[in-house]
Amino acid sequence: MSGLAGRPAATAWPGGILQVRVPLPFSLKWVNSYLLRDGRGYTLIDPGLHTPEAVEAWEGGMAAHGIGYPEIHTIILTHQHPDHYGLAGWFQARSGAPVLMSAESHAYAQRLWGADGGAAFADELTALYALHGMPPEVVATMRPHLDGFIAKVSPQPEVQYITAGQVFRMAETDWQSIDAPGHAGGQLCFYAPAKRWMLCGDQVLPTITPNISVVPGEDDRQLERFLASLWELAGYDVELAFPGHREPFERFGERAAELAAHHERRLANIADMLRESPGSAYSVCMRLFGERIAGDAHHMRFAMSETLAHVYHLEHRNVIAGRVRNGIVEYFA
Repeated sequence: MSGLAGRPAATAWPGGILQVRVPLPFSLKWVNSYLLRDGRGYTLIDPGLHTPEAVEAWEGGMAAHGIGYPEIHTIILTHQHPDHYGLAGWFQARSGAPVLMSAESHAYAQRLWGADGGAAFADELTALYALHGMPPEVVATMRPHLDGFIAKVSPQPEVQYITAGQVFRMAETDWQSIDAPGHAGGQLCFYAPAKRWMLCGDQVLPTITPNISVVPGEDDRQLERFLASLWELAGYDVELAFPGHREPFERFGERAAELAAHHERRLANIADMLRESPGSAYSVCMRLFGERIAGDAHHMRFAMSETLAHVYHLEHRNVIAGRVRNGIVEYFA
């Protein structure tokens, strides 16, 4: 298994945890998957996006470590984003293992890649972006971008549902599942109190900030839920956290607090922008992210949805208000 971005593609951690860096065709470069060993074989956490490069990495890595597909007895998904969910069905077909995730996460996956191929979701998302000031030529790039993920999450897995509060035996220790909303509805983290380990998905990342997005048809208090989750997670006694991106890290509680502070600064920044010059969420998005996202539908969607999450949060706090002008929502402080 070749190295990735100057790092080994797999790292064995004490206690039977193998971190596998699965390549991504995005600026994130890779997603962390984890194989947790026990007497029966392995639990696989978040297998990655279905691309030829990811399949090649997995086949080479499993051969290098002497792991066969039948040894994978359980597949667990922290959440439904394609870079975590995409290879679940592919692994299930080869291992016969059940795929476990929350019902809320699976419902979102079905909206995006289910029977209608995500057509209704794309209609809702593009209408939302247009309402908040995104120009028609930029809106037009969203549907092809969303359609491009279907092959990367196929075949779809057969799923069994799990809930927050359940306890799972992985790597010869008990892990408590924790509801972790905000980044993804229905996301679960897993905490091993005997080891003081946390599998934290994308909720707390060591050197980058998780995306917090407004999703059409879901609760518009995503940032509020994310901030509340950060303070809850900060209360756990964690010696080592295993994230979905970047490297396992210490200082878990401190990092959760840092992420909360980051969002408070961004909220204050947006309020100041709108105090100086009222405008649409799209205008705020461009002032925040500008040229870094121009012409890139993937990053534009992330940036626009995150801007909406912050604008909605300020509106709920009564810091700003919105009014519709010429079919577009304009915000002012």
